[in-house]
Amino acid sequence: MKPQQAEVSIPLHPPGRGPPLSSVPQEQPRDFVLWSLFNVLAGFALAYLGCFCFPSLIFSIKARDCKVLGDLEGARRYGTRAKILNIIFSVLIAIGVLSTITIAIVLLTMSSRQI
Repeated sequence: MKPQQAEVSIPLHPPGRGPPLSSVPQEQPRDFVLWSLFNVLAGFALAYLGCFCFPSLIFSIKARDCKVLGDLEGARRYGTRAKILNIIFSVLIAIGVLSTITIAIVLLTMSSRQI
């Protein structure tokens, strides 16, 4: 007669610490489409930089497409590029708006002194 074998399960992670990292689902990468669209519209309306803001919108749309197709690594890569470009263009738009306001104030004060 053969002896019966019982299955033994040994947990590989300490109790109370949650499941191992490999079984935790990865978070969805961000695509920054709204921020890119805002930069394009604000660039056209305020600082005439809208055409320079289009690459960030294109990378945002590519990130969203990759996310829909399930390519999380590609979506993360395109999302990071869109984020960097959005930061750069947001700073450029802010500088453009502030310099326009500064120039307008200087010109108004100079014209009021001449009168």
